[in-house]
Amino acid sequence: DEAVRGTCEDASVCKRFAVSVGYWKDPYIQYFVRQAKERKAPEINRGKFVRVPGYYARVHGVSYLIKAFLKKTECNCQIVNLGAGMDTLFWRLKDENLLPRKYFEVDFPMIVARKIHNIKSKPPLSKPIMESHSGDSLLIDSHSLDSSRYSIVGADLRFSSDLEEKLKKHNLDIHLPTLLVAECVLVYMTPQQSATLLKWAASTFPVAMVINYEQVNMRDRFGQIMIENLQRRQCNLAGVELCSSLDSQRERLLLNGWENARAIDMMKVYSFLPQADVKRIEALEFLDEKELFEQLMQHYCICWASKDSSNL
Repeated sequence: DEAVRGTCEDASVCKRFAVSVGYWKDPYIQYFVRQAKERKAPEINRGKFVRVPGYYARVHGVSYLIKAFLKKTECNCQIVNLGAGMDTLFWRLKDENLLPRKYFEVDFPMIVARKIHNIKSKPPLSKPIMESHSGDSLLIDSHSLDSSRYSIVGADLRFSSDLEEKLKKHNLDIHLPTLLVAECVLVYMTPQQSATLLKWAASTFPVAMVINYEQVNMRDRFGQIMIENLQRRQCNLAGVELCSSLDSQRERLLLNGWENARAIDMMKVYSFLPQADVKRIEALEFLDEKELFEQLMQHYCICWASKDSSNL
């Protein structure tokens, strides 16, 4: 679990770097992660320059689906961000006047404790939560925070009964249209554990959508190198067998109670992004390893599935 928790730091540092260079705007990430001050070796920087446009596509692709769901439900819905880490989506949605009725985040208690500490100590984070809060006093302790519009819950996603109990304590409404977001989360769970989580979500909410961003095409040589690199850091991809193809990603969702499912690799996502903005970000840094970039993008995907009793 320690190595998996470490991926939260890696992702946060990479996002902070991308924002500082100008790939996208996020005024809140600076309050969760410090900008790396030390000068990185050229090969590390080159690796980062390949990864950062990938993060750009990930952020925009996932955001596109989230906003489509919010608009379709007219924000009369709830979002459950699974393995949220230091994500800043709640604050960015508030700035755009796109907050759902309630926004939940779930992660390991240790990560949640760190996030709550940052929120409590930094007014640009705490003020928007207070501004959106109404009703009874805001509840906060070391491993959870609950306001009327935003909650953070410390829980292990591998135990969905414990997860459901904690979310209901924070006023999860199973009758509201619900969007679940999982970015590089399910791959760290065994196939049985992720199946239990997906089945729980599909059986609990009458109207729901799930967005899953993670690895794909992992059986080829490039995929094997990715696995070996992570294993050197004691980071085991327990669910990697479900990441063998776009078909295996879709089938996983359909077999666990979801009615419709789609999956596309990140190179396809990158091609769908507004071309004027793609030209802008490609001008930010010289990407001389286009082949490596394309290979990396073909080994990640966005999948989404829905269950829709009211024909949204």
